[in-house]
Amino acid sequence: MAVREARLPKNFHQAVEDWRDTFLPDYSFLLESWDKHFPKEPRFKLCAYREMGVCGEVECGAKKGQPKATKPSELDEEQARHLLGAIRAQASTEFGSIQQHRLTLARAQEEEEQVWVLRMMAEELRHGYQMLHLLVDDDWSCQTEQSSADMVEEILSMQTGSHVLGAFNIDFDSFVDNIVFCGLIDRVGKYQLAMQKISAYLPMAESMPQMLREEAFHLATGVVPMRRWMTKAAEGEVFVTVDMLQKVLNKWLPRGLEMFGDERGGGSNVRMGLKPMKNAEAQSQYYDEVAKLVDDLNMRYVRTKLPEASIGEAREVVDRLKQEGDSGTEVRGIAADELLHMPHGDFFRRRGVPAFRMVGFHGETYDDHGEYMQHLRKMLPESYFASSDFRDYSQTLNEVVAGELEAEVAARRMPALRRVAGSCPCSKSVRWVRDEPMSEAPAKSVDERPVESAAS
Repeated sequence: MAVREARLPKNFHQAVEDWRDTFLPDYSFLLESWDKHFPKEPRFKLCAYREMGVCGEVECGAKKGQPKATKPSELDEEQARHLLGAIRAQASTEFGSIQQHRLTLARAQEEEEQVWVLRMMAEELRHGYQMLHLLVDDDWSCQTEQSSADMVEEILSMQTGSHVLGAFNIDFDSFVDNIVFCGLIDRVGKYQLAMQKISAYLPMAESMPQMLREEAFHLATGVVPMRRWMTKAAEGEVFVTVDMLQKVLNKWLPRGLEMFGDERGGGSNVRMGLKPMKNAEAQSQYYDEVAKLVDDLNMRYVRTKLPEASIGEAREVVDRLKQEGDSGTEVRGIAADELLHMPHGDFFRRRGVPAFRMVGFHGETYDDHGEYMQHLRKMLPESYFASSDFRDYSQTLNEVVAGELEAEVAARRMPALRRVAGSCPCSKSVRWVRDEPMSEAPAKSVDERPVESAAS
């Protein structure tokens, strides 16, 4: 299919480049290294891509078969509101991801891994640019009083801690975070982009194919190093151990599950033709896909430890040890706790149906806040306990356990943004900062609550 390139107006394009110079200072190194590491790939270009010839009829929902909308004014009010929120959330995640990755980028052990993450960051920048193009190129005055300039500034001014989706407000502690984040959180992005490819809003649908092609590389940026680390761990290397990978997996998988939104929601998006699946269905498929990734990593570990074993024999070892959990049982000299295991889907959740329930790694439940904190201490990276993110979670959970706060109210706590004097990297006017989380919020229906619904 033909692909049309487009650029933001000069002032907005320059704002993104200014943002890039601040948060992606190694961009020039990426371009200098491009031919060495990606000799067969087209050189990176900062622009928006629209793929021509995608399906022009609504593919699901109440208006299935009708022509897709080509501008916001052709959407009904509910559609436009949901879609505008999704575009802004998507843009926020793209820029937020770059801010997270830059914290630990320099800690990569291998140049290839570092350059792969750099390329992923540049493509996240392009994805954010793509979403800004949807905000600027189209007229959203039917849905918001904010000007295009204000919407762009709001997004480019966000910092870690004030992004729309929770997973993008957590600092990275090591380069293992960079890699596992790509393998798990960018996998959510793949699901979201694939669902939005059928959007009843044609410009959104046209934006997805190129983003999906790039997202495939982002997944590889996570999966390939994890495979390498599991093999090295089986050989006895101590730099990245299975235990370390397990704890980082435990840190990010709950956040990935929450990015699909409340398990009871998503029906509105299906009805309006914006996505083909409800939240619970997409979340379940995601969980099963991550389980397959974990299985693949375990097979690589076992086959390295037992080079004489056939694929079938290695499969039998992995399956038996998976059934035993991490109980310490051994099969052919390999203990169950040497392999990776999937956390229960309700473990360490703070959004959705399991929000602020004290559910353990295996699905067991706790009644005492202190005991649950000790359990999490065993299951999560030690460095994560010193973060404000975990402190806020622990304090909020304590309020829920004490009966001072309802779980649903706690789950709706979001950073509040306010304008203050100062400037962001892309503007000489104002910036947005994190305020204290709101403890109360008016009740909303499941589909109207702030939803973790986009990633990249």
